[in-house]
Amino acid sequence: MKSRQGQPHLLTTIMLCATLSACGGGGGGGSATPTPPGAPTIGAATAGNGSIAVSFTPPASSGSSPIVDYVATCTASGSTRSQTGATSPITVPGLTNGTTYSCSVTATNAVGTSTASGQVQVTPTASGTAYNTDGVLCSYTVAEFNNSPSVNATASALWSCNPTRTVVANAIPNHSVGTFPNANNPNTIRTQSITASFPLRPAIANENGTNIMVPGHAINGVKFEPGTGGTCDSASPPNCSANGGNGAWRMEALAPSSFNFGTDNNNAHAQPTGEYHYHGMPTGLITKLGKGVAMTLVGWSADGFPIYARYGHTNANDASSAVKELNSSWRIKANPDTGRPATSLYPMGSFLQDYEYVAGLGDLDRCNGRTGVTPEFPNGIYYYVITSTFPFVHRCLRGSTSTGG
Repeated sequence: MKSRQGQPHLLTTIMLCATLSACGGGGGGGSATPTPPGAPTIGAATAGNGSIAVSFTPPASSGSSPIVDYVATCTASGSTRSQTGATSPITVPGLTNGTTYSCSVTATNAVGTSTASGQVQVTPTASGTAYNTDGVLCSYTVAEFNNSPSVNATASALWSCNPTRTVVANAIPNHSVGTFPNANNPNTIRTQSITASFPLRPAIANENGTNIMVPGHAINGVKFEPGTGGTCDSASPPNCSANGGNGAWRMEALAPSSFNFGTDNNNAHAQPTGEYHYHGMPTGLITKLGKGVAMTLVGWSADGFPIYARYGHTNANDASSAVKELNSSWRIKANPDTGRPATSLYPMGSFLQDYEYVAGLGDLDRCNGRTGVTPEFPNGIYYYVITSTFPFVHRCLRGSTSTGG
């Protein structure tokens, strides 16, 4: 058999191709190994009517090529449903109301699919299905003399649940308060005549929430009002008024070192009418209730859902899971909006417009709430959470304020 001069042996050619990945073209060096994306980070999940909206954060690495889509998968008792989407959140349809699903997300590029994210559990609920809050703190009463120098009056609040949840109160807190008037708040705390009613069987009515100024009342009858009436305009320098004004930029009462509204250690102060109210975490009330690191029911929202302070279960639907501090899904924007007063005067976070909601960033939805079990509602309910960061107290309602039957 004749040898072929100058031609490499076939076996040698195969070995070179396997070792250098050089066959079929390409110069020296070879190419990097193709890789799929990293796993997305799971966020909050929101129950819908036969559906779950699953939030997530994209993976730190997209792999060797761009991510083309994400797949959210929800599983319960051997039944699995999936939905593909390009961005967070992804809504998985076709689920059974009342069944708890475990949901996760994967990312896919041209090479392949990532490992799954962690899981989040949630139970779909029929739209309009009401939760029943009857029997929970329906005869709660506050009648206690407050000897704080700025008060010297009896705190009074009486709750009832027939036919709606109603509170009759005088807006005097049942815990110690700061000094009022003070250098940054000229108002004196005075008794009020408060009557407020709440739905006894609240139901989710709006997935995105409806904005509201007074989202609810604490169980001691003191109202929550996280926003302010203070504004700044876009002039240079800006014209600012802590009590009203025509500016477009809404001041934050608990902003980082910008405006001082004379709030006390309870994140509260008095309005010009003399009404004491909370802008954030009602620390004195929480201390008074004395539950420590535990879910603490501190009030009722205007739409009838309960308000808890700070803590919730790591697994929202598992009462045996650890309790942790819950985080909002709001953050300060990276850059100021056009026309905003200079950040050299007012750092980012000083105005309402400085914040943005990022689904899945924290544990809670846009209205600072989520669905899960609580000590008072072991079968689960939608509830709002007061957090240590913006929005502090929820500023939108997922339910309706109608108290009709």
